[in-house]
Amino acid sequence: MKGKGCLNISGIFIFLLISLGIIAFWGLSAYKKLVAGNNEVGKKWANVETVYQKRANLIPNLERTLKSYTKYERQTLTDVVEARSKATSINIDPNNLTESNLAKFQAAQGKLSGALSRLMMVVEKYPDLKADQQYINFQREYTAIENSIRAETVYYNDAVEKFNNLVETPPTSVLAAFFPKFKSKPFFKAAAGAEKAPEVFQDE
Repeated sequence: MKGKGCLNISGIFIFLLISLGIIAFWGLSAYKKLVAGNNEVGKKWANVETVYQKRANLIPNLERTLKSYTKYERQTLTDVVEARSKATSINIDPNNLTESNLAKFQAAQGKLSGALSRLMMVVEKYPDLKADQQYINFQREYTAIENSIRAETVYYNDAVEKFNNLVETPPTSVLAAFFPKFKSKPFFKAAAGAEKAPEVFQDE
């Protein structure tokens, strides 16, 4: 009887060890997936910030170009410069991506987009300015960057969706709950009219 009892205890012990081993293996695998997903979101967010920064970097050259002309509305350019300053002042740590932070970032970038659109509409009134080679170069770069912005925000949202599925769906959600850094990330929401191509006017 003692022998059978020892065997039963030994069997239970082995079963527990195997179970713990399986759980540990699964936990490590799930943790790696969460880390990879979190890092991917961070990388895609960095790409989003990069293309927005490229757009902001165009504006000083545009400002210098327009200042060489006297027949344009200075207030419109001032609005662009001020909107750029506001947009570039908002930086978000990828580890602190929240709905509130992202909304502020998008609002500032949206104001800059609107100011740039109004400025380019004003430029249409002045054929000499519209034909300036530096302004033409700006148009080309601006169009390319706006297309990149749309692409990078889509890639970011794809990464967020995959990561959020891990964080919010069992069994990985159970593990994620023990680590504060593994929280659902906010999606980049399209601004009204974002489905349209950028209004960059070309000389006829």
